[in-house]
Amino acid sequence: MMASPVAPELTTATILVAFAGVFLICFMKGAFGGGFSIVGIPLLSIVMDPVTAGGLLAPLLVAMDLFALRYWKPSTWSKPDLVRLLPGLVIGIGLGYLLFRVLDHRAIAIAMAAITLIFVSLWLVGGGTVTIRPRSSPKAIAAGLASGVSTMVAHSGGPPLAMYLLPLGLSKEVYAGTTSLFFTVGNATKAAPWLLLVKPAGNDWTLMAACLLAIPTGVWLGWRLHARLDQRQVYRACYGLLIVTALKLLWDGVSGYLA
Repeated sequence: MMASPVAPELTTATILVAFAGVFLICFMKGAFGGGFSIVGIPLLSIVMDPVTAGGLLAPLLVAMDLFALRYWKPSTWSKPDLVRLLPGLVIGIGLGYLLFRVLDHRAIAIAMAAITLIFVSLWLVGGGTVTIRPRSSPKAIAAGLASGVSTMVAHSGGPPLAMYLLPLGLSKEVYAGTTSLFFTVGNATKAAPWLLLVKPAGNDWTLMAACLLAIPTGVWLGWRLHARLDQRQVYRACYGLLIVTALKLLWDGVSGYLA
């Protein structure tokens, strides 16, 4: 069973660390479209427990996504892929909500980390080149479903989506725009369930309001970085971030069992 989250004490250190974590997530959304929210959670976990961090992020992620869509416009969305991915995403979020209190989060984290590391290893063995594969509806549905469950449980829906999209060889703009809209739908869908599970208190809402100030600059700076990178650099960065995400998930899972 999930332990009751503890509201963070509203100190200057808490505000600064939470602001830095949200800024980092915004930067990643601007640079790569979304899917790497978990990279900011270690910072947030310094000043609050991970479940409280999840509740804090839930509404903030919606605000980040809406702002990011100023840059990732409809012309950057791969609509054929989104049509295949989004139904599984919504169903996965529903399953994640129902199973949130009984799922072994540690086992899920370890399994997701292992699958992601295998995926990246195959890319490295192939010389760091992307093998273009055709679209597959079954794979897209499975990716959307896995992403929905993992994003609801741990804000870690990026790896399943990346494992589907990266082999398609989309342009860097279309890859980023597609992930941006995908997680806009996902984060909007899961915001209410997360708020029901965590029930933020007064301090939480104050902290959220302070963190809102990080969104415009963070997203804009990330978008500026994206514009400076070429196709190969963006894809290499995405694979590198998958390694970071997988190692973070692996640490969360293993350390949870050892605690």
